[in-house]
Amino acid sequence: MADLESRKLIVLEGILFLVILLASSALILAQTRDWQVAALLALVIWSAARLYYFLFYVLEKYVDPELKYAGLLALLRRLRERGRH
Repeated sequence: MADLESRKLIVLEGILFLVILLASSALILAQTRDWQVAALLALVIWSAARLYYFLFYVLEKYVDPELKYAGLLALLRRLRERGRH
């Protein structure tokens, strides 16, 4: 599969992710109507975003600039290979 290179399609992809996030959150909150669930949902969303930032920016820029990978499975394979050497 080729990498996505069109700026318009990349922006559209981001907008679609935002729509999924907002719709899913709204549906969860509509079902429960509980402030504790809303707070936990906010924490899950925030921590998932921070984990993504950590895995795809912090590790490469600050921990090991030679660590290049395309996704989580590639990262796990790369770390497993490093452990063998």
